[in-house]
Amino acid sequence: MEGGVAEADVSAFRECLSLSWKNPFVLRLALSAGIGGFLFGYDTGVISGALLYIRDDFKEVDTKTWLQEAIVSMALAGAIIGASVGGWINDRFGRKKSIVVADTLFFIGSVVMATAMNPATLIVGRVFVGLGVGMASMASPLYISEASPTRVRGALVSLNGLLITGGQFLSYVINLAFTTAPGTWRWMLGVAAIPALTQVILMAFLPESPRWLFRKGREEEAKEILRKIYPPQHVEDEINALKESVEMEVREAAASDKVSIVKLLKTKTVRRGLYAGMGLQIFQQFVGINTVMYYSPTIVQLAGFASNRVALLLSLVTAGLNALGSILSIYFIDKTGRRKLVLLSLCGVVVSLVVLTVVFHETTTHSPMVSTIETSHFNNTCPGYTIATNPSQWDCMTCLKASPQCGFCASRANKLLAGACLISNERTEDECKKEERQWYSRGCPSKYGWLALIGLALYIIFFSPGMGTVPWVVNSEIYPLRYRGICGGIASTSNWVSNLIVAQSFLSLTQAIGTSSTFMIFIFITLAAIIFVIIFVPETKGLPIEQVENMLLTRSLNFKFWQTSSHSTEIPDQKHQSV
Repeated sequence: MEGGVAEADVSAFRECLSLSWKNPFVLRLALSAGIGGFLFGYDTGVISGALLYIRDDFKEVDTKTWLQEAIVSMALAGAIIGASVGGWINDRFGRKKSIVVADTLFFIGSVVMATAMNPATLIVGRVFVGLGVGMASMASPLYISEASPTRVRGALVSLNGLLITGGQFLSYVINLAFTTAPGTWRWMLGVAAIPALTQVILMAFLPESPRWLFRKGREEEAKEILRKIYPPQHVEDEINALKESVEMEVREAAASDKVSIVKLLKTKTVRRGLYAGMGLQIFQQFVGINTVMYYSPTIVQLAGFASNRVALLLSLVTAGLNALGSILSIYFIDKTGRRKLVLLSLCGVVVSLVVLTVVFHETTTHSPMVSTIETSHFNNTCPGYTIATNPSQWDCMTCLKASPQCGFCASRANKLLAGACLISNERTEDECKKEERQWYSRGCPSKYGWLALIGLALYIIFFSPGMGTVPWVVNSEIYPLRYRGICGGIASTSNWVSNLIVAQSFLSLTQAIGTSSTFMIFIFITLAAIIFVIIFVPETKGLPIEQVENMLLTRSLNFKFWQTSSHSTEIPDQKHQSV
């Protein structure tokens, strides 16, 4: 069906690779537009590492958790607005111009962040970047989908997803590269302006989406582009199919009432599709994925690894596993099925969250004690420890929780032995490190730290191939054609809003109830997600889009999730049924 997203399988990917010499124009088009996905992924990953050094430069950020969350989440707030207005800009001005506008906003935001002299300016830059990311997250895959050959459309759209995870991975590499450079985080955030500017230049030499041109009556331009995309023996068929599809869409829009939320909810197929599509997008965020991606270096430090550089290096592993998982999903999603794959994914996420919960509980309850002798060795004792009525019972976690201005200097002999509770500032940190001790201000030394890394790795390995991919695939195929744009927009916005809520609350939760209790909350949410998928999400594997719509009409609850419903391919007389 014109405008749909063809599924990517192994043969499609082989054919996609052959485009590099058969039709390099198509591959250049997909890669150029896919830079938007790369920017999306890069921003997600880069802020996690940059935040470590922003806290060192701006002490108010280090001491105020809400400021850290604001720096991360204001980009998400911008993305919500960008995604909301992006659909209108795409339809009004075209996909190509939308991508260029997104790049321009991203470029401005990167420059503002790199030159920010205070947290407020940095947050303004994050909003600009978010606006660009939100627009690009819609425009890039749409442009690739509408300007790609049908046979490899799914593979080329999936390329955008690979570039997202690739951007995340590269952001950690760049973070590591600039850890010893003057300005550290300014380079990390500012370097993103280069790919944004590169995409603007590349898009200047690429055409507009042929489907959009047809809808605007510019048929000759669209035909010329299609002749570059398709081989000569297929081009006329594709032109006729596109023309008929656009004409039918225009006739349906003219004959139908104006679409409203009430009308959407009264249409059974749309309502059931929204239940599944929005639910998957919301649970994708609320099982905690972006706490791992945004705060993975911080989580690594909470697990007892003090060095910023070590935290970034270990976080690079999670980004690499995320990229690997997105590749694996391409091979398994059509073999295993969407529903089974996402359920297996969620079960694995529960196991990994249990590991993280136990590890952080043990880290918190078995941290090194504070020694009066070790503390008195320095001249700047933490004020809370000085006035404490029971200093002999203080351990590292007590010290760090007493005040944001307190830090822990580990024992020189063994970091797991009793150390010193001191005022947290640059002078104290330097004095501690000069004696070849390790300085902790966000987590405590622990012999369980490596288990936390294993838990993070397991989380990514299980999440990425299933919950990382399936929500987007299901949303691309579960809605009737006429409602696909508005329903997809609603689902995408719900994803960004959920992302914002989780990112804005994670650090506050860890501070208020502890890291282990926060991960325990994610466990219960993941169990709720499993129940939700079993009840509300149908299996769409192997079904044409028309039959997906009919299956939603007749589907009843099926707890045997490993089976495709026997009536899923039955075609009732009516395609829409209202309640």
